Amino acid sequence: MIALRNTTILACLLGAAFLAACSESALNFNLHGVNYSGETFSYAVADPATPDQVSGGELIDPFGAGGTTCCASLPKEWRPGIKLHVRTTYWTEKRVNGENKISEFKDVRLVDVPPYVEGKPGELWVLRDASGGVSVISSDYQPDHPKWPGEVKGWPVPSLAYQRERWELYRKHEQGGVDLFSSLLKQLRDSPEAHAREAWEYAKKNDPSEIKGFSGPDDPRYVVFLREDYKLSLERSKLLLENVMKARP
Repeated sequence: MIALRNTTILACLLGAAFLAACSESALNFNLHGVNYSGETFSYAVADPATPDQVSGGELIDPFGAGGTTCCASLPKEWRPGIKLHVRTTYWTEKRVNGENKISEFKDVRLVDVPPYVEGKPGELWVLRDASGGVSVISSDYQPDHPKWPGEVKGWPVPSLAYQRERWELYRKHEQGGVDLFSSLLKQLRDSPEAHAREAWEYAKKNDPSEIKGFSGPDDPRYVVFLREDYKLSLERSKLLLENVMKARP
């Protein structure tokens, strides 16, 4: 504790531009992250005088916003030269030789804290712009508020490319259901006895309630049950796929 106190006093004496421990005029504020880029990123904030003491650390999806984390210290009075260390990690995905490869990049930037809105400090917003640049804003107003001081107004809006990328995931999922139940119906039609035994063993191990009331895989009622269940599931999957196709961005 004595060593820590001595370290803090030394940092203050060195004249750090931004150090909450140096002055009773500093206040703590919540942290928020906003991502205007198409890459997932995480951030953490630190006082340049104590770079190992970081705050934040949340992960933010592309064109998304994070929650509320704690905490950043800011002086009550703004002055030129207030800076913060902002550590970011972001990930890029590229297709190489038919496979998706994810690369991780880390960065540390010394960023200026711009003048406070209406002359008073507020919650600290860490912003990642569309090109990957990082900045901070101290404001109790959110990005969609008329008094928001940021150059970019409003919350992030997903690009058309990103919307279609996300849409494709849903399409593949629903198409997978259609393909699965179509295949199960074909197996049941081509080899009813063999498929019934396979389905029975699977249900016995994973969902015994599904075979309750049947005497065994050779029970004719069980084959009928499987056929009707597959047909119903196929129709449901087709409807879901149809709805996804209609919603294509």
